[in-house]
Amino acid sequence: MHPALSVIIFTTLSGFGYGLAAILGLFQPDPSLLAVKFGHVLAFLAIAGGLLASTLHLGNPQRAWRAFSQWRSSWLSREGVLAVLTFVPLTVQTGLAVLFDTSIGWLGFVVAIMSAITVYATSMIYASLKTVNAWHNPMTNTCYMLFAASGGLLAVATLSAFNDAQTTLIVLAIIALAAAFIAKTIWFRALDNESGPSTPESATGLGFLGKVRLLERPHMGENYLTREMGFRVARKHAQKLRLISYGLGLVLPVLLLLIMGATGMVFFGIIALLSHLTGILAERWLFFAEAKHAVSVYYGSDSA
Repeated sequence: MHPALSVIIFTTLSGFGYGLAAILGLFQPDPSLLAVKFGHVLAFLAIAGGLLASTLHLGNPQRAWRAFSQWRSSWLSREGVLAVLTFVPLTVQTGLAVLFDTSIGWLGFVVAIMSAITVYATSMIYASLKTVNAWHNPMTNTCYMLFAASGGLLAVATLSAFNDAQTTLIVLAIIALAAAFIAKTIWFRALDNESGPSTPESATGLGFLGKVRLLERPHMGENYLTREMGFRVARKHAQKLRLISYGLGLVLPVLLLLIMGATGMVFFGIIALLSHLTGILAERWLFFAEAKHAVSVYYGSDSA
């Protein structure tokens, strides 16, 4: 699949923002602390920025409102509705913390639950597609949820919002990061080792005659399907990007978190967070680039 930059930014920023909002809602630190205020604003801006980025790949942005009407059958529509609904308690929570140095316990839990449900709905946009075998996998949901949680924990640990609890938060962040990339490793292995259910033989129904191959492309030039759903990335480039994702998303943040815990210098945590988000951008690019749509079989792919 063609990796659209707007979708990559959307899933990365919104996932991080919802994860941070959920962690703040669950732990509910003292809202009078400057770091806590900054955390609430950061979560709000990340979510808002991600949602704005999601509109950039729409063919007709002026008709975006129609997507909300299909919530009974479309996960994309459900995600949009949930995002709007979550914005209400999120805005109230952020306003109370920033302007009035206060918080409401039950409201924080509502934000946490709604944020988790919204991230799950985002993951289901892809996991529900049977036409993309790599996405139609329970590990897709698991990866989205764990990456959101690990990003949120990493940010909160970096903000030093909980003072005495910082060591605990660093440990939790490292565990969440490790769990997220273990899940991603399982996802990558499934992608590498399992061929998709769609083949030229199954698509034509001529498998009983033997191997089916394409004699001539259906089109002389490129079209929408070959551009958007027939994107191919070289194997060597994919491997390099995987290493970059693991290095910047997991290894370097863990090392920097340990240094921050030992020295008490928040600077290392900030670099860890920026490194992690960069690694997730690489991971999310591969999430699209390495996935094959079933229609690619029609254009000569062995399977999808």
